[in-house]
Amino acid sequence: MYTLYSMQRSGNCYKVRLALTQLRIPYRLVEIDVLKGENRTPEFRTRNPSGRVPLLEVAAGRWLPESNAILWYIAGGTPLAPEDRFERAEALRWMFFEQNSMEPSIGAAYFWLTLVRGGRDLKMHEIEGWTEAGYAALGLMEEHLEANRFFAADRYTIADIALYAYTHIADQAGFDLAGYPAIRRWLARVARQPRHVTMLEDVPGALVAAG
Repeated sequence: MYTLYSMQRSGNCYKVRLALTQLRIPYRLVEIDVLKGENRTPEFRTRNPSGRVPLLEVAAGRWLPESNAILWYIAGGTPLAPEDRFERAEALRWMFFEQNSMEPSIGAAYFWLTLVRGGRDLKMHEIEGWTEAGYAALGLMEEHLEANRFFAADRYTIADIALYAYTHIADQAGFDLAGYPAIRRWLARVARQPRHVTMLEDVPGALVAAG
């Protein structure tokens, strides 16, 4: 059984929990509170030197970090991971976009403005940059979704899971999605997928363990 080290309110961790649930893959869940520094202990850093979550133990002593790499690992051989060469590249394109454009803007704003006490004051000089970059990314997503129901392979894939994680909570970080109707329709489409779970929902089939 996989062991997933995760923080519930992290978008990157949510991606993995959502995919595991939708794929009906049982796993052991260990909650790591990065706000308390539980990801910086010597024990955790022997598993992942970067000290980041999510982290998936795929076998005894074999660890896989980085949320999108984990998505490809667990979804391989399923409809969530395209096998066609072009469709696979298309999914990768949007997952690279998510980590390069969405996570550093909307993801960063969400973390510092909603999770970190006093984060707005600590990062006040970053907010304008996050806002500009975040809306630019949303604009590209909106343009794509005006002509497409999903982001790759003309169906729901891990590319959608990757992008959904921070987009669906963008409003919590101060981003107004009122002017992005295609994105809002896509968010509703993703939420209707079988075995969808919310970020704060207890995951069916997860064996919760102490950290």
